[in-house]
Amino acid sequence: MTQSHEQELDLTTLWHRLKRALPWILALSLALAGLTYFWSRSKPAVYEAQASLLVTGGSAQAADSVLGEALVKAPPLPEGAVAQALQSTSVMGPLTARIAQNAAIPGPEQQRLIENLQTELAERSMETVRLTSRLDLYGNGIYTVAGRANTPEAARTLANLAAQSLLEWDKDRALASVRQAQQGFEAQLSQVEAELKAARAGSPERSLLASRQTALQQSLTQVGILEQSISGVLQPLSEAITPLSPVEPQPVRNAALAGIAGLLLGLGLATLMAVADRKVRSEDDLLDLGLPTLASLPKLRQRDVMMRGMVRAARQAGLYEAIGFLRVNLLSALQGVERPVIMVTSSAPGEGKSSVTATLADALAGTGKKVLIVDADLRRGTQAQVWQKYLNGSVPTWTSMIGENGAQDTPSALRDPYNVQVLATEDNVHLLPAGQGMQDSLGALNAAQLSEAIGLWRSRYDLILIDSAPLLALADGLVLGKVADGVVLVTESGQTDLRAIRNSVRRAERAGLNLLGFVINKQSQSAESSYSYSYSYSPKSRAEG
Repeated sequence: MTQSHEQELDLTTLWHRLKRALPWILALSLALAGLTYFWSRSKPAVYEAQASLLVTGGSAQAADSVLGEALVKAPPLPEGAVAQALQSTSVMGPLTARIAQNAAIPGPEQQRLIENLQTELAERSMETVRLTSRLDLYGNGIYTVAGRANTPEAARTLANLAAQSLLEWDKDRALASVRQAQQGFEAQLSQVEAELKAARAGSPERSLLASRQTALQQSLTQVGILEQSISGVLQPLSEAITPLSPVEPQPVRNAALAGIAGLLLGLGLATLMAVADRKVRSEDDLLDLGLPTLASLPKLRQRDVMMRGMVRAARQAGLYEAIGFLRVNLLSALQGVERPVIMVTSSAPGEGKSSVTATLADALAGTGKKVLIVDADLRRGTQAQVWQKYLNGSVPTWTSMIGENGAQDTPSALRDPYNVQVLATEDNVHLLPAGQGMQDSLGALNAAQLSEAIGLWRSRYDLILIDSAPLLALADGLVLGKVADGVVLVTESGQTDLRAIRNSVRRAERAGLNLLGFVINKQSQSAESSYSYSYSYSPKSRAEG
């Protein structure tokens, strides 16, 4: 399997897990939307009013013939100057003073607005009063001054007062050149008057100074007149009107945004969880491996297993139904095979392969089939313990399968397959235990005549189930699987890692084993897929996978 194909499979698995998590993702999204909606409705209403100012590229100027060289002309407004002015004490100081003196704004609202403006001024982030502009390349256009308050009238008044404060700031800026010129004329006039006092009466110098004095006085008079009429580049365009509806809060809009944010958050969390959690939890997680899920078995209560044993506890309705699906699917997959031999294995220890083998044998025996269980997990066989609770303390009954006084464990039976005794655990179910654990289990299997032994024993049973060691723990299953007509791979829901399953499938396929499919064991009954649901296996479905 190539790396690109594995990435494709991972995306498929991720998609199935996201679909499984969709209910709680939607629940999270709806919860955030609902909380945001009611939180927004609890907030006070915010109204916004807007006043407009017209701006031209130049500033008012006096004629050179009047001011002469003493006049300092007001420069045009550079880009961003008005926005910076709005965030300065030159504008905010007069504005807060006007708010405090305006009777149209209630006292509590006055205090709130002043505090907000002072805080925003310190943080250099204006929200209560905002400025937007639409200017051309020459600096001509419109400034819009927006004021926000908790009442419509207060919003209208605030916008107009802010616009007025900007106009006065611009006028003071324009008057600066006039005042500088006035100061220049006054300085020249003082000097001329001083020289007049020192000049001799009737001298030509005194006459010139007197003429100069008269001209300067006329210029001061004209500057004084100009001071009353001069204006800056900003001109009032339209006053703010009282808003009819608040701009905030908007519960529906905020709830929609919160819902979308919750959906994205849920998808992100689900994706992270899916990437981090590589465990098998449902049939969907195994679809990309190209093999069917033969059954999903529910997790039994530990108390029932301890009190009655696995086989008796498995006869409860839920697991009995699921085992029925497994039985039907296995027989369908091996249709046409006479007296089939099936090996049951897993990727790692503890996934419940021995329990699945025992309960499957019980279900097959219930249909009248005679079943032999061969416990071939020679290092840690557990079939004897699984059936011990079922026997309920009674003495095991040994019966001769072939020959007389034969072996009573799998290693011995493989050495002499013509003389074997088996444990009659129930009607139609015989068990060949693994016996004492052995270290060189693979050596024992390689030395045995497996094909001869299985071929000899299968003639005496309708079906043989081989309980093998996990594929990734030992190579025993790869040897045993070659004499089996099919192999079932047991996975534990929420515990078996997907990478381990992929490795097991690769190892089995390289060894030439006939993998029939998966059994998901110990699945929570609250899982998305019903524990009794499965689908029948057919060669066509495997080819399509």
